[in-house]
Amino acid sequence: MLHIDGSYGEGGGQILRTSLSLAAITGQPIRIDRIRAGRSKPGLAIQHLTGVRAAAAICQAKVKGDALRSMTLEFIPSCPTVAGHYSFDVTETTGAGSAGAITLILQTILLPLALAKGNSVVTLRGGTHVSWSPPITYIEQVYLPTLRQMGVQAQVQVRAWGWYPRGGGEVELRVTGAGDKATSPLSGLQLLERGTLQQVRGLAVVTELPSHIPQRMAMRAENLLQQAHLKGKVQPLRQRGVGPGAGIFLTAEYEYSRSGFGAVGEIGLPAERVAEIATQELLDFHANGAPVDQFLGDQLLLPAALASEKSQYKVAEITTHQTTNAWVIEQFGLAKVCIDEETQIVTVAAVVK
Repeated sequence: MLHIDGSYGEGGGQILRTSLSLAAITGQPIRIDRIRAGRSKPGLAIQHLTGVRAAAAICQAKVKGDALRSMTLEFIPSCPTVAGHYSFDVTETTGAGSAGAITLILQTILLPLALAKGNSVVTLRGGTHVSWSPPITYIEQVYLPTLRQMGVQAQVQVRAWGWYPRGGGEVELRVTGAGDKATSPLSGLQLLERGTLQQVRGLAVVTELPSHIPQRMAMRAENLLQQAHLKGKVQPLRQRGVGPGAGIFLTAEYEYSRSGFGAVGEIGLPAERVAEIATQELLDFHANGAPVDQFLGDQLLLPAALASEKSQYKVAEITTHQTTNAWVIEQFGLAKVCIDEETQIVTVAAVVK
């Protein structure tokens, strides 16, 4: 059994998610201790626990320690990942409404299902746009299109938007499995340059709120982009959801890469200020010149480690999230990750056995 220190480095939920994904893919039994030990509320939170149970379901794993706030987990896969129809709901974990981030659950099971023999359809219910986690719009507009370049065939459809604290969002994930291919169907990724900016497009979305709010967010974002001599089109929308919520998401599409930036509304935070937060993040990234934003830089490590070819990409910023995730991947002995903090180039190559 592989023992993993859940408090290593950044010490967050990414250690858990990457470990679960790789355990499901490799069949390697794992034990994770000191899960999120440094957090104000350590151990498994709602979305982490739902992720554990989702990962267990797809490889019929035997699990010990799958309880809220548990700081130790044993996860023993019983079989290779099984493609199929699945449904995971964070409210079933708590018995009450919750905005636990379903995007984190999605990222836990996506690659195991992509490497499985058949196709899968997964329904996820909970929070679609939650602070400190990638919004589902980022998954749809940036993460999945980039993985498509590596051979991962997956799509998401948002059926309902879910904000903190009520949640209630619903997303359908469709994954095309790899079949019986003898070698990894994933190819390496080379992203050292981003090329010219093609367009900036965005969504300003509310649920259960007046239509002037998304219009104000969209107008403010477009004005800021225009001031920076960038063309952008932001669509204001009122969508379906179980409670009030607001957010904006901007996608910068370059010749060779994509990046995304978003902000979620809060009580007392003007719509214009929400737009300013997301737009400023985009402008800062654009000025940086790198092809890969810091969040995608972290999220690409796992698919790159599973690819049959070497990957290299340049990130806007090296974070402890990235270096911690690289450490977890190397514990499984599948790939070597080199992060050059001077050039900000990440190199991932499979270990030859």
